[in-house]
Amino acid sequence: MGVHVLLIEDDETIAEPLAEGLRQYGLTVHRVATGGEGLRGPYGDVVILDLGLPDMDGIDVCRAIRETSDVPVVILSARGEEADRVLGLELGADDYLAKPFSVRELVARIRAVHRRSSRQQSYDSEPSSESAPGPLVVDRRTRQVWVGEAPVTLTPKEFDLLALLSEDAGAVYSRQQILDRVWDEHYEGPTKTLDVHVATLRRKLGDPAWIQTLRGVGFRLAVRPRQDTAASDTAS
Repeated sequence: MGVHVLLIEDDETIAEPLAEGLRQYGLTVHRVATGGEGLRGPYGDVVILDLGLPDMDGIDVCRAIRETSDVPVVILSARGEEADRVLGLELGADDYLAKPFSVRELVARIRAVHRRSSRQQSYDSEPSSESAPGPLVVDRRTRQVWVGEAPVTLTPKEFDLLALLSEDAGAVYSRQQILDRVWDEHYEGPTKTLDVHVATLRRKLGDPAWIQTLRGVGFRLAVRPRQDTAASDTAS
């Protein structure tokens, strides 16, 4: 089955040739010109999002999509500054491509994020997933994390966040619960700190779908880690 792409781009001189180029590579493209139209969906398999939209900032569109969906998002922008790239990725985008770019490179990135998303969906749909732990290992004793055989380097707060979510994989932890336990019950800083840590953790684990957002509620870990003892075996 082909990949269905939602293209959110207001500039006709860019959107039409781009949509045609994507179709030549076998992708199905639905194009809208505003953030509001894009948020009405459907999102398809991958969202291609321009940041310079006429009705709202593309960063806000990315944030709104990620609150309700784990669909892969690739940001396109003439704003190539590092701060914009970092912000887009922190808010949950899966990739960022600065203009100008080639259609061939964009297609390669679309297919890469779609493959990652499809693998996670296949894993989630396996009936044996409840009894077969996933490739994630969280060793609380040594404060080490692996994905498969690859070690993952986390900051102390990132590890504490992942360890909390993995205590009861699949259970939803509210934003306040996480702030109380990972930061401090008297924490009064910006709640965006939590979103930044979740976004960074998603990138480091290699699959954003592993940590799911429940809009207006909180977060949950969608993959069940192997037992901590497995981490010791892996390390030896």
